Amino acid sequence: MIYLRQILKSPVLDAEGEEIGTISDLAIATGEVFPRVTSLAFVGPHRTPFMISWRKYVEGFDGKEVHLNVRQEDIRFSYLQPTEVLLARDLLDKQIVDTQGMKVVRVNDLKLSESPTDLRLMGAETGIRGLLWGIAPGLEKAVNAIATLFRHPLKERLIAWNYMELLERDMSSIKLSVSHKRLHDMHPADIADIIEQLDPQQRQAVFEHLDLESAADAITELEDEYQADVIDDMSVKRGAALLNEMDPDDAADIIGDLPYEKAEKLLRLMGVEEEASVRRLLGYKEETAGGIMTTDFLAVSDDLTVNDAIDAIRNMDEDQESVHYLYTVSAGGVLTGVLSLRSLVVSKPETPLADIATRELITAQPELDQEECAELISKYDLLALPVVDEQGVMLGVVTIDDAIDVMEEEHEEDLQQRSITSPWVIAVIIVLLAIIGVLVFMQVGEA
Repeated sequence: MIYLRQILKSPVLDAEGEEIGTISDLAIATGEVFPRVTSLAFVGPHRTPFMISWRKYVEGFDGKEVHLNVRQEDIRFSYLQPTEVLLARDLLDKQIVDTQGMKVVRVNDLKLSESPTDLRLMGAETGIRGLLWGIAPGLEKAVNAIATLFRHPLKERLIAWNYMELLERDMSSIKLSVSHKRLHDMHPADIADIIEQLDPQQRQAVFEHLDLESAADAITELEDEYQADVIDDMSVKRGAALLNEMDPDDAADIIGDLPYEKAEKLLRLMGVEEEASVRRLLGYKEETAGGIMTTDFLAVSDDLTVNDAIDAIRNMDEDQESVHYLYTVSAGGVLTGVLSLRSLVVSKPETPLADIATRELITAQPELDQEECAELISKYDLLALPVVDEQGVMLGVVTIDDAIDVMEEEHEEDLQQRSITSPWVIAVIIVLLAIIGVLVFMQVGEA
């Protein structure tokens, strides 16, 4: 095994043994699990750059020198292919996504496997060992020797090539490995974890190469502090397209955090129904049932049968949020009952919904505080809580994932409050102790 930094600036000898330059870079083709070095870049006489085919011109590599099979005058220049990546230029000291560890890391060195005729890239070294070697090889050896004396030798932190994703290349046109797990194949929550570690420019580069559905799902998984910034940095057209893909409540939360002019431009470019849903949600106060509910729910007339309800579920929009319950409403939209999907499946097709729907309903008014909504969902073990107006007309539902988010927010606020108040408590105790000490001193002095 050998590291790239060990190879760089190594001599290149022609067929007659004459030194004709020093290695400046190596290129690999990206279509293999452990890519083979395909091209050799070196600096020749008068600092002339050369790029030659490894397979065609390299006789062998002994770990210290590259030996060519032709004389210098017989070398023919080659060009980097679209599927090739230069290791030093494109990877060394660059940020990559570790798609196994779900994090962004810096490439301190690259490890290669050597044989008499070729080299293969094994992966990226991202630990302290590679960093020290990059500063000075002697420093790495010295630190490792000292650490070994204390029985803690420096360990490699190697990320295999098939778990690496480039950030600063066109990810839509480069396939890094036949078994590679690309960003758009990952779970949206994992993509969000990675994106939050990037700077704004890199975030946009990632989103540009994700399809609309994957990008929208990833944005909804981001922490609130990032969501509006990501949309705000996008073009209005792209931002509106992404908001269209989201659930209305998620889109409303983001738009509510945007500058007014940008928000209006986005809303006007959204679909008619999507815009109307979002504007309705924006009319409710934050941290209330209306502010966190979604208008995506399935409601049918209460005079239908089980078979009619199942047909309605089959015909629902694929993009609609997961259906937890089926709600029955009167002709005026007033909520009259609720059914679980299980009750539909086990009932006979001709059964009227009115006969199996639950009439004892747990509901919330849109002005109800979001904490109380979460408490209702927790108390009654609900997957969704219907929100109705004063007349009982159904407006939306607060889902269990919204309730969990509310609970997490409240928990974080409690922790922050404790961290704020604790120093004050300590300060008060210190002041009281100081006062007691002064009083004691005064009494001793009087005695």
